[in-house]
Amino acid sequence: MERRVIETKVTEEDVHIEGSLRPKNLDDYIGQEKIKKTLKIYIDAAKKREEALDHVLFYGPPGLGKTTLAGIIAEEMGARLKITSGPAIERPGDIAAILNNLQDGDVLFLDEIHRINRQVEEVLYPAMEDFAIDIMIGKGPTAKSLRLPLPHFTLIGATTRAGLLSAPLRDRFGIINHLEFYSVEELAVIIKNSAGRLGVEIEDKAAIEMGRRARGTPRIANRLLKRVRDFAEIKYDGKITEEIANQALDLLKVDKYGLDELDRNILGTMIDKFSGGPVGLDTLAAAVGEDAGTIEDVYEPYLIKNGLINRTPRGRVVTELAMQHMLEIKDME
Repeated sequence: MERRVIETKVTEEDVHIEGSLRPKNLDDYIGQEKIKKTLKIYIDAAKKREEALDHVLFYGPPGLGKTTLAGIIAEEMGARLKITSGPAIERPGDIAAILNNLQDGDVLFLDEIHRINRQVEEVLYPAMEDFAIDIMIGKGPTAKSLRLPLPHFTLIGATTRAGLLSAPLRDRFGIINHLEFYSVEELAVIIKNSAGRLGVEIEDKAAIEMGRRARGTPRIANRLLKRVRDFAEIKYDGKITEEIANQALDLLKVDKYGLDELDRNILGTMIDKFSGGPVGLDTLAAAVGEDAGTIEDVYEPYLIKNGLINRTPRGRVVTELAMQHMLEIKDME
Protein backbone atom coordinates (compact mmCIF):
# COMPACT_ATOMS: atom_id res chain seq x y z
CA MET A 1 0.00 0.00 0.00
CA GLU A 2 1.28 3.46 -0.92
CA ARG A 3 2.51 5.63 1.96
CA ARG A 4 0.03 8.42 2.66
CA VAL A 5 0.59 11.77 4.35
CA ILE A 6 -2.88 11.37 5.88
CA GLU A 7 -2.16 7.87 7.23
CA THR A 8 -3.59 7.58 10.76
CA LYS A 9 -1.26 4.83 11.96
CA VAL A 10 1.85 5.96 13.78
CA THR A 11 5.00 6.07 11.66
CA GLU A 12 8.68 6.27 12.61
CA GLU A 13 8.57 9.96 11.67
CA ASP A 14 5.72 10.54 14.12
CA VAL A 15 7.56 8.82 16.97
CA HIS A 16 10.44 11.31 16.74
CA ILE A 17 8.24 14.39 17.00
CA GLU A 18 5.05 13.42 18.88
CA GLY A 19 6.84 13.12 22.21
CA SER A 20 7.78 16.81 22.19
CA LEU A 21 4.32 17.92 21.02
CA ARG A 22 2.22 15.90 23.45
CA PRO A 23 0.61 17.81 26.35
CA LYS A 24 1.71 16.75 29.82
CA ASN A 25 -1.45 17.47 31.81
CA LEU A 26 -5.23 17.63 31.39
CA ASP A 27 -5.33 21.43 31.35
CA ASP A 28 -3.12 21.54 28.25
CA TYR A 29 -4.97 18.74 26.47
CA ILE A 30 -7.21 20.05 23.67
CA GLY A 31 -10.52 18.36 22.83
CA GLN A 32 -12.34 15.34 24.32
CA GLU A 33 -13.94 17.65 26.91
CA LYS A 34 -16.31 15.06 28.38
CA ILE A 35 -13.48 12.58 28.92
CA LYS A 36 -11.28 15.26 30.48
CA LYS A 37 -13.96 16.29 32.99
CA THR A 38 -14.68 12.76 34.16
CA LEU A 39 -11.01 11.77 34.28
CA LYS A 40 -10.24 14.83 36.41
CA ILE A 41 -12.85 13.72 38.96
CA TYR A 42 -11.65 10.09 39.01
CA ILE A 43 -7.99 11.13 39.36
CA ASP A 44 -8.68 13.63 42.16
CA ALA A 45 -10.79 11.06 44.02
CA ALA A 46 -8.10 8.37 43.73
CA LYS A 47 -5.42 10.77 44.93
CA LYS A 48 -7.58 11.86 47.87
CA ARG A 49 -8.03 8.23 48.93
CA GLU A 50 -4.34 7.53 48.19
CA GLU A 51 -5.35 4.64 45.94
CA ALA A 52 -4.44 3.57 42.44
CA LEU A 53 -6.83 4.81 39.74
CA ASP A 54 -9.34 2.26 38.51
CA HIS A 55 -8.46 0.45 35.27
CA VAL A 56 -9.15 2.54 32.16
CA LEU A 57 -10.06 1.55 28.60
CA PHE A 58 -9.77 4.00 25.70
CA TYR A 59 -11.19 3.04 22.32
CA GLY A 60 -11.58 4.85 19.03
CA PRO A 61 -9.80 5.45 15.70
CA PRO A 62 -5.99 5.73 15.66
CA GLY A 63 -4.29 9.09 16.15
CA LEU A 64 -6.85 10.63 18.52
CA GLY A 65 -4.69 10.70 21.67
CA LYS A 66 -5.07 7.41 23.55
CA THR A 67 -1.33 7.15 24.28
CA THR A 68 -1.21 10.84 25.19
CA LEU A 69 -4.03 10.44 27.71
CA ALA A 70 -2.25 7.47 29.28
CA GLY A 71 0.84 9.61 29.79
CA ILE A 72 -1.26 12.42 31.24
CA ILE A 73 -2.95 10.06 33.72
CA ALA A 74 0.44 8.82 34.93
CA GLU A 75 1.69 12.40 35.24
CA GLU A 76 -1.43 13.58 37.11
CA MET A 77 -1.22 10.57 39.47
CA GLY A 78 2.50 11.11 40.04
CA ALA A 79 3.12 7.54 38.92
CA ARG A 80 5.56 5.72 36.68
CA LEU A 81 4.35 4.78 33.20
CA LYS A 82 5.18 1.41 31.65
CA ILE A 83 4.26 0.98 27.97
CA THR A 84 3.79 -2.23 26.03
CA SER A 85 1.44 -3.59 23.37
CA GLY A 86 -0.73 -6.63 22.77
CA PRO A 87 1.35 -8.12 19.92
CA ALA A 88 4.55 -7.81 22.02
CA ILE A 89 3.17 -10.11 24.75
CA GLU A 90 3.32 -13.62 23.35
CA ARG A 91 3.19 -15.84 26.45
CA PRO A 92 1.57 -15.68 29.90
CA GLY A 93 5.06 -15.53 31.38
CA ASP A 94 5.72 -12.26 29.54
CA ILE A 95 2.80 -10.43 31.14
CA ALA A 96 3.53 -12.06 34.51
CA ALA A 97 7.08 -10.66 34.42
CA ILE A 98 5.83 -7.17 33.50
CA LEU A 99 3.23 -7.18 36.28
CA ASN A 100 5.70 -8.50 38.85
CA ASN A 101 8.07 -5.59 38.16
CA LEU A 102 5.42 -2.92 38.81
CA GLN A 103 5.27 -0.85 41.97
CA ASP A 104 2.27 0.45 43.92
CA GLY A 105 0.42 3.10 41.90
CA ASP A 106 2.25 2.40 38.63
CA VAL A 107 0.39 2.81 35.33
CA LEU A 108 0.70 0.04 32.74
CA PHE A 109 -0.34 1.14 29.25
CA LEU A 110 -1.29 -1.77 27.01
CA ASP A 111 -1.76 -0.61 23.43
CA GLU A 112 -3.70 -2.72 20.91
CA ILE A 113 -5.11 -4.68 23.80
CA HIS A 114 -7.51 -6.49 21.46
CA ARG A 115 -4.54 -8.39 20.02
CA ILE A 116 -3.46 -10.21 23.19
CA ASN A 117 -4.05 -13.96 23.09
CA ARG A 118 -6.46 -15.86 25.32
CA GLN A 119 -3.77 -17.32 27.62
CA VAL A 120 -2.37 -13.85 28.37
CA GLU A 121 -5.88 -12.52 28.88
CA GLU A 122 -6.59 -15.15 31.52
CA VAL A 123 -3.53 -14.00 33.49
CA LEU A 124 -4.90 -10.45 33.40
CA TYR A 125 -8.26 -11.39 34.98
CA PRO A 126 -7.01 -12.00 38.57
CA ALA A 127 -4.32 -9.33 38.13
CA MET A 128 -6.92 -6.65 37.38
CA GLU A 129 -9.56 -7.84 39.82
CA ASP A 130 -7.61 -9.17 42.80
CA PHE A 131 -4.11 -7.78 42.13
CA ALA A 132 -2.65 -11.27 42.09
CA ILE A 133 -1.36 -13.80 39.57
CA ASP A 134 -1.68 -17.56 39.69
CA ILE A 135 1.44 -19.58 38.88
CA MET A 136 1.53 -23.32 38.32
CA ILE A 137 4.43 -25.14 40.02
CA GLY A 138 5.33 -28.60 38.81
CA LYS A 139 3.62 -30.75 36.20
CA GLY A 140 1.03 -33.48 36.07
CA PRO A 141 -0.76 -34.76 39.21
CA THR A 142 1.73 -33.08 41.54
CA ALA A 143 1.26 -29.61 40.01
CA LYS A 144 0.18 -26.90 42.43
CA SER A 145 -1.24 -23.44 41.90
CA LEU A 146 0.47 -20.63 43.77
CA ARG A 147 -1.12 -17.17 44.02
CA LEU A 148 1.34 -14.29 44.19
CA PRO A 149 0.19 -10.81 45.28
CA LEU A 150 0.80 -7.85 42.98
CA PRO A 151 1.14 -4.14 43.77
CA HIS A 152 -1.99 -2.09 43.19
CA PHE A 153 -1.52 -0.75 39.69
CA THR A 154 -3.65 0.90 37.00
CA LEU A 155 -4.01 -0.85 33.65
CA ILE A 156 -4.83 1.48 30.74
CA GLY A 157 -5.91 -0.41 27.66
CA ALA A 158 -6.18 1.17 24.21
CA THR A 159 -7.82 -0.30 21.15
CA THR A 160 -9.11 0.77 17.77
CA ARG A 161 -11.47 -2.21 17.68
CA ALA A 162 -13.38 -2.48 20.94
CA GLY A 163 -15.71 -5.09 19.44
CA LEU A 164 -12.85 -7.61 19.40
CA LEU A 165 -12.42 -7.44 23.18
CA SER A 166 -13.94 -10.32 25.09
CA ALA A 167 -16.76 -9.42 27.50
CA PRO A 168 -14.89 -10.70 30.62
CA LEU A 169 -11.90 -8.48 29.86
CA ARG A 170 -14.00 -5.43 28.97
CA ASP A 171 -16.03 -5.79 32.17
CA ARG A 172 -12.92 -5.54 34.32
CA PHE A 173 -12.31 -1.94 33.25
CA GLY A 174 -13.97 0.47 35.65
CA ILE A 175 -13.58 3.49 33.33
CA ILE A 176 -14.40 3.13 29.63
CA ASN A 177 -14.13 6.07 27.25
CA HIS A 178 -14.70 6.45 23.51
CA LEU A 179 -12.51 9.06 21.81
CA GLU A 180 -14.31 11.12 19.18
CA PHE A 181 -12.94 12.84 16.08
CA TYR A 182 -11.86 16.45 16.69
CA SER A 183 -13.55 19.54 15.33
CA VAL A 184 -11.77 21.88 12.90
CA GLU A 185 -11.53 24.52 15.64
CA GLU A 186 -9.92 22.08 18.10
CA LEU A 187 -7.44 20.92 15.47
CA ALA A 188 -6.58 24.54 14.67
CA VAL A 189 -5.70 25.13 18.34
CA ILE A 190 -3.59 21.96 18.38
CA ILE A 191 -1.77 23.08 15.24
CA LYS A 192 -1.06 26.53 16.71
CA ASN A 193 0.22 24.99 19.95
CA SER A 194 2.43 22.56 18.03
CA ALA A 195 3.71 25.40 15.83
CA GLY A 196 4.65 27.31 18.96
CA ARG A 197 6.62 24.34 20.31
CA LEU A 198 8.36 23.97 16.94
CA GLY A 199 9.17 27.67 16.79
CA VAL A 200 7.02 28.26 13.70
CA GLU A 201 4.96 31.42 13.14
CA ILE A 202 1.48 30.63 11.79
CA GLU A 203 -1.64 32.66 11.00
CA ASP A 204 -5.02 31.70 12.47
CA LYS A 205 -6.58 31.20 9.02
CA ALA A 206 -3.73 28.91 8.00
CA ALA A 207 -4.24 26.77 11.12
CA ILE A 208 -7.97 26.51 10.39
CA GLU A 209 -7.32 25.48 6.79
CA MET A 210 -4.91 22.78 7.91
CA GLY A 211 -7.35 21.64 10.58
CA ARG A 212 -10.08 21.36 7.95
CA ARG A 213 -7.96 18.90 5.97
CA ALA A 214 -6.66 16.85 8.91
CA ARG A 215 -9.52 14.32 8.92
CA GLY A 216 -10.45 15.08 12.54
CA THR A 217 -7.15 13.58 13.76
CA PRO A 218 -4.40 15.38 15.72
CA ARG A 219 -1.70 13.02 14.42
CA ILE A 220 -2.51 14.00 10.84
CA ALA A 221 -2.76 17.68 11.83
CA ASN A 222 0.77 17.63 13.25
CA ARG A 223 2.08 15.76 10.21
CA LEU A 224 0.53 18.32 7.85
CA LEU A 225 2.05 21.10 9.95
CA LYS A 226 5.50 19.61 9.47
CA ARG A 227 5.03 19.37 5.70
CA VAL A 228 3.70 22.93 5.40
CA ARG A 229 6.53 24.19 7.63
CA ASP A 230 9.09 22.68 5.23
CA PHE A 231 7.33 24.35 2.31
CA ALA A 232 7.23 27.73 4.06
CA GLU A 233 10.91 27.58 5.07
CA ILE A 234 12.19 26.70 1.59
CA LYS A 235 9.83 28.70 -0.64
CA TYR A 236 9.10 31.66 1.65
CA ASP A 237 10.34 33.30 4.85
CA GLY A 238 9.16 30.53 7.18
CA LYS A 239 5.88 32.11 8.31
CA ILE A 240 2.82 30.01 7.46
CA THR A 241 0.04 32.11 5.95
CA GLU A 242 -3.30 30.91 4.60
CA GLU A 243 -2.01 31.23 1.04
CA ILE A 244 1.12 29.22 1.80
CA ALA A 245 -0.88 26.55 3.64
CA ASN A 246 -3.24 26.18 0.67
CA GLN A 247 -0.36 25.95 -1.79
CA ALA A 248 1.46 23.33 0.27
CA LEU A 249 -1.65 21.23 0.91
CA ASP A 250 -2.62 21.39 -2.75
CA LEU A 251 0.90 20.26 -3.60
CA LEU A 252 0.41 17.33 -1.21
CA LYS A 253 -2.90 16.71 -3.05
CA VAL A 254 -4.92 16.78 0.17
CA ASP A 255 -8.23 18.48 -0.64
CA LYS A 256 -10.71 20.42 1.50
CA TYR A 257 -12.34 17.20 2.76
CA GLY A 258 -8.99 15.71 3.76
CA LEU A 259 -9.07 13.29 0.83
CA ASP A 260 -5.93 12.31 -1.06
CA GLU A 261 -5.41 10.71 -4.48
CA LEU A 262 -6.20 7.22 -3.22
CA ASP A 263 -9.54 8.32 -1.73
CA ARG A 264 -10.44 10.19 -4.90
CA ASN A 265 -9.43 7.18 -7.01
CA ILE A 266 -12.01 5.07 -5.18
CA LEU A 267 -14.74 7.68 -5.63
CA GLY A 268 -13.80 8.33 -9.25
CA THR A 269 -13.77 4.63 -10.08
CA MET A 270 -17.22 4.14 -8.55
CA ILE A 271 -18.59 7.11 -10.52
CA ASP A 272 -16.91 6.50 -13.87
CA LYS A 273 -16.94 2.71 -14.09
CA PHE A 274 -20.00 1.79 -12.05
CA SER A 275 -22.24 4.86 -12.47
CA GLY A 276 -21.98 5.60 -8.77
CA GLY A 277 -22.85 2.07 -7.65
CA PRO A 278 -23.96 -0.11 -6.11
CA VAL A 279 -20.71 -2.04 -6.46
CA GLY A 280 -19.43 -4.97 -4.41
CA LEU A 281 -16.30 -4.64 -2.29
CA ASP A 282 -14.31 -7.29 -4.18
CA THR A 283 -15.26 -5.77 -7.54
CA LEU A 284 -14.26 -2.30 -6.37
CA ALA A 285 -10.96 -3.62 -5.00
CA ALA A 286 -10.13 -5.26 -8.34
CA ALA A 287 -11.04 -2.08 -10.23
CA VAL A 288 -8.77 0.19 -8.16
CA GLY A 289 -6.00 -2.41 -7.77
CA GLU A 290 -6.15 -2.50 -3.99
CA ASP A 291 -6.75 -5.19 -1.38
CA ALA A 292 -10.41 -5.48 -0.32
CA GLY A 293 -9.48 -5.55 3.38
CA THR A 294 -7.42 -2.38 3.00
CA ILE A 295 -10.31 -0.55 1.35
CA GLU A 296 -12.73 -1.68 4.07
CA ASP A 297 -10.44 -0.93 7.04
CA VAL A 298 -8.33 2.03 5.86
CA TYR A 299 -10.14 4.07 3.23
CA GLU A 300 -13.85 3.42 3.69
CA PRO A 301 -14.46 4.48 7.32
CA TYR A 302 -13.59 8.14 6.70
CA LEU A 303 -15.51 8.25 3.40
CA ILE A 304 -18.59 6.84 5.12
CA LYS A 305 -18.23 9.14 8.16
CA ASN A 306 -18.20 12.21 5.90
CA GLY A 307 -21.20 11.11 3.86
CA LEU A 308 -19.29 10.38 0.65
CA ILE A 309 -20.10 6.66 0.46
CA ASN A 310 -23.04 4.62 1.70
CA ARG A 311 -23.10 0.89 2.33
CA THR A 312 -26.22 -0.89 1.10
CA PRO A 313 -27.23 -4.57 0.96
CA ARG A 314 -26.35 -4.53 -2.75
CA GLY A 315 -22.94 -2.85 -2.34
CA ARG A 316 -21.23 0.53 -2.01
CA VAL A 317 -22.89 3.66 -3.43
CA VAL A 318 -21.44 7.16 -3.78
CA THR A 319 -23.56 10.02 -2.44
CA GLU A 320 -24.63 13.27 -4.09
CA LEU A 321 -22.01 15.07 -1.98
CA ALA A 322 -19.28 12.86 -3.46
CA MET A 323 -20.58 13.52 -6.98
CA GLN A 324 -20.43 17.29 -6.42
CA HIS A 325 -16.99 17.13 -4.85
CA MET A 326 -15.51 15.10 -7.71
CA LEU A 327 -17.03 17.53 -10.23
CA GLU A 328 -15.36 20.42 -8.36
CA ILE A 329 -12.04 18.58 -8.49
CA LYS A 330 -12.36 18.06 -12.25
CA ASP A 331 -13.27 21.72 -12.80
CA MET A 332 -10.19 22.81 -10.85
CA GLU A 333 -7.99 20.58 -12.98
